[in-house]
Amino acid sequence: MNYGELVPDGGGDPIPLLREKLTVGRRESCDIVLRFPNISSKHCELMIQSGYWFVRDLNSRNGVKVDGTRVQRKRLDPGCTLAIAKHAYSIDYSPIDLGASGTPPPDEETIGQVLGQSLLDRAGLEQRDIVNPYGRESNSENKRYDAQDDRAGQIEDPNRPV
Repeated sequence: MNYGELVPDGGGDPIPLLREKLTVGRRESCDIVLRFPNISSKHCELMIQSGYWFVRDLNSRNGVKVDGTRVQRKRLDPGCTLAIAKHAYSIDYSPIDLGASGTPPPDEETIGQVLGQSLLDRAGLEQRDIVNPYGRESNSENKRYDAQDDRAGQIEDPNRPV
């Protein structure tokens, strides 16, 4: 089944949208492969929700724009311009053919989706180990000074005779 197509703005063959969820990027394992140096290996994801196509940036270097505005996640209305890095496409599909009824779904993330992930996860970063945040060995040489510990001997005197 054909769920629509991406039509390159500068001309060229349209890219058929053959599944309800597609990964776009430079890597051969992506559903839509764009062989351009400014496209990330996994650049963005296209998915159908409630009969409408949505795009989600996968922490790409050069971003995703919808009608000229950089987005993280956005609904793609028929005929709008999707720019993947600097490569622009118009999306052509019929929401009714994809099962849409009533008003379109919200095009931004809901508050539940935003609060459901930590900021580090949303940014694609790793969280530090809370027990050993600096990755140091836990022997006495690397022990940090504890301001709440009033015991003597926490700091070695460099002038002390050996």
